[in-house]
Amino acid sequence: MRLLQVQAVDASAFADKAAVNRYITVPLAAERGTIAARDGSSLATTVDAYDITADPYLFTPKQAKVKDAPERAAKLLAPLVGEERKELAEKLSKPDTRYVLLARQQTPQTWKKIKKLKADLAADAAAHKGANVLAGIYQEKHAKRVYPNKELASSVLGFVNREGEGGAGIEAMLDKELSGENGKITYAQSGGRQVPTAGVREKAARPGSDIELTLDRDIQWSAQQAISKQVRKSNADRGYVIVQDTRTGELLGMASAPGFDPNDIGKSKLDSFGNPALQDVYEPGSTSKLMSMAAVLEEKKATPGTAVTVPNRLKRADRAFADDVDHPTWNLTLNGVLAKSSNIGTILATEQLGKTQKKANKVLYDYMRDFGIGRPTGLGFPGETDGILEKPEKWSASQQYTIPFGQGLSLNAVQAASIYSTIANGGVRTEPSLVRGTIGPDGRYAPAKKPDERRVVSEKTAKTLAKMLESVVGDMEGTGTTAKIPGYRVAGKTGTANRVDPVTGRYHGYTSSFAGFAPADKPRVTVYCAVQNPKSGSYFGSDVCGPVYKKVMKFALKSLQVPPTGAAPARLPVLAGQGR
Repeated sequence: MRLLQVQAVDASAFADKAAVNRYITVPLAAERGTIAARDGSSLATTVDAYDITADPYLFTPKQAKVKDAPERAAKLLAPLVGEERKELAEKLSKPDTRYVLLARQQTPQTWKKIKKLKADLAADAAAHKGANVLAGIYQEKHAKRVYPNKELASSVLGFVNREGEGGAGIEAMLDKELSGENGKITYAQSGGRQVPTAGVREKAARPGSDIELTLDRDIQWSAQQAISKQVRKSNADRGYVIVQDTRTGELLGMASAPGFDPNDIGKSKLDSFGNPALQDVYEPGSTSKLMSMAAVLEEKKATPGTAVTVPNRLKRADRAFADDVDHPTWNLTLNGVLAKSSNIGTILATEQLGKTQKKANKVLYDYMRDFGIGRPTGLGFPGETDGILEKPEKWSASQQYTIPFGQGLSLNAVQAASIYSTIANGGVRTEPSLVRGTIGPDGRYAPAKKPDERRVVSEKTAKTLAKMLESVVGDMEGTGTTAKIPGYRVAGKTGTANRVDPVTGRYHGYTSSFAGFAPADKPRVTVYCAVQNPKSGSYFGSDVCGPVYKKVMKFALKSLQVPPTGAAPARLPVLAGQGR
């Protein structure tokens, strides 16, 4: 008779009790790897936090002893975990599941409050035979992502989303390496509590790898401070600064403004989450003339001292081209064309690259491709643009004359910096790099793959161009005198380009830029600055970005302990017939 009662009459009651006292499986989150600067200082790390979870079965009327347990629990939990009361109640009411996630990455203090509240309810329920509506609430250790330097390098680092996955930047690019592999644990529980004497089956989580970047934290800070201040002063849309080691191609700084705080992405604007230094595509203007001069010198079509007669207007195709200022006919050297940033002089010089304009276009295109224009940078960064450089047969009648001086082609800021680093590195382009290496869960350090190298121009041409770039900064006829650094030989070039409005697709406003390296005769650091659409004060690259270049370059040279070479500057002639 007892057997009949257990197997038939009371079968459902015993099944319910068995369901309460059963094994459940919950995930074990892997600890996410840290992201560090080149000196080992943390840029992104993790701290102790807890996911708040629940067993919906224990919130059913039969188990909780009240009809509205989910609603009561939600009312108590919502103000503590910062979630909507209605959403919590819906999760606690889910049928056919023994596990729901209520809130992610709560602080130890929050769990302590929940735990105390849960204990108080249990004591009250025992004393008055009431219901503990928080009996089915648990915690799982799940570390929280923290960015100790707030906005510093945020455009590079990106952020981690609510699911614990990389949402942008390095966090997304190397998400697999950083996230590791989650584990799981299976244990017996009774009445909402783990049974300590029952067996536990656990698959340990494998922590993620640590990532060491090429960024120098101090140089990154200097660059970010300088560009943020200039963007505010100019009332500009945005700006970026790139700092690169000319010998290795390593990016020492990649700063953008305005930025965002990855610790609190909810308060940031949606369009600030990317990395505009790699994702913005724009026409560079006169900083691009370095490639044109490189082609002319390498093809031996002229020397720095070759005379170039520059009229006030130059008729080509369907228009008359002009320089940025009206002037009488200039009698310049090729060096003077670069120093004074003459569009007309650049057109006249690049026309010598071929017997026909079609052939000249092809030669210039090949050099620009070798400099990395229209190609991936090699960083593999999420959302990175290749830039735009049409094949020469597709150049319009006007493009074949505007491309030599930097209009009609587009690039990103890292590509622009790489052009100058190529000349600084003796004519060899070293692929930019952002990751130095990784440290695996076993503690072993693995250096990043050596970047690819490609010779673009000869060492002789590169040294000649470095001397020509000195005239831009050091000669009173040059456009880049705002970038002079006492005691150092500085190579640089200004840029002021018509800007394509990303909304209308028409030219509106300007892109102001400055690029260069130092010391000019023994290069160590390249700095590139660009500011988009400055609306207050001057829009010329020398005025907007020249001071930024100077400030960041001075800091980088000091930080890296690069001494002046002490050699006298080259002093190439700017005006034809001027002599040395």
